Amino acid sequence: MPNGKPAGVPCPQLTPDYRCQLFGKPERPAVCSGFHADEDTCGNTNEQAFELLRELEKSTLPSKA
Repeated sequence: MPNGKPAGVPCPQLTPDYRCQLFGKPERPAVCSGFHADEDTCGNTNEQAFELLRELEKSTLPSKA
């Protein structure tokens, strides 16, 4: 996604069970390979991770001019 992924839109590389199809491949974007999961961003369950990441996306939306 040359212009970035819009908030709230799943990555097109996710499989139906939310696994990255590019994991471990050289074409995986740097923003993804540089992400390191920790409890602050991912919680302790998948449900917590999805909720925390949704909140992060919402809080970093560009402001509308």
